[in-house]
Amino acid sequence: MDERNRELSTADLAGAGARRETEGATAVMERGEDSDAGRTPLFSDEDSRRMHDRWTSIQSSFVDEPREAVRQADTLVAETIQRLAETFAREKASLEEQWGRGDDISTEDLRQALRRYRSFFDRLLSV
Repeated sequence: MDERNRELSTADLAGAGARRETEGATAVMERGEDSDAGRTPLFSDEDSRRMHDRWTSIQSSFVDEPREAVRQADTLVAETIQRLAETFAREKASLEEQWGRGDDISTEDLRQALRRYRSFFDRLLSV
């Protein structure tokens, strides 16, 4: 085997190894081994109940004061969006901390970070 073919073979082997590692990590994620079971809810049960109670009250007041009910609904939705934005901003910052420690981070740590980003992204799409 000449030198050029030997270099191609080495590059091919390295590329195949990287593909296997990526495919293995992808397979782990697709099998659901990065379960979201431990993720925290967007709102506490108490906060969620309180917001639902506010909505019920707003909806009930519509008959007597429709304009005020719509104004209150707008306020509640705006507050909820703001809280969601703050929650997601905190989670994103936490994710960035996990992998942004510089160049001295292992592939396993990066794989874990990618799993967390995928979970986070799925939560964003499910809202």
